[in-house]
Amino acid sequence: MAAVAARYQDLQDLGVEIISVSVDSIFVHKMWNDHELVKMVDGGIPWQMASDGAGNVGNIYGVYDEDAGVENRGRFIIDPNGVIQAIEILTPPVGRNIEETIRQVQAFQVVHNSEGKEAAPAGWEPGK
Repeated sequence: MAAVAARYQDLQDLGVEIISVSVDSIFVHKMWNDHELVKMVDGGIPWQMASDGAGNVGNIYGVYDEDAGVENRGRFIIDPNGVIQAIEILTPPVGRNIEETIRQVQAFQVVHNSEGKEAAPAGWEPGK
């Protein structure tokens, strides 16, 4: 989350909004943000953290592990029409790559803005 927070303004400049969701309560989120995340990110996390205590949202998105009572790390890129364009689900030992997330958002925007006339093939980079 700290890596995403460090690039939050870049994501905002792309028109992206972030919502993090976990089974933890809003009180745990506040304590975690105020006592741990602020050590990694000046001011803490700048977006909303949602509580999904029963795992309902996580279940819909396929990240809720009912046996463990936790949600695996998931990243979902949802377009302006509410359609999921990309899904990444990782187990805790492997972290996400915010640079790849930004690249993918840019690629989806190029395709979306061209109304499907452009493509972003493997290895696509902005401006290429």
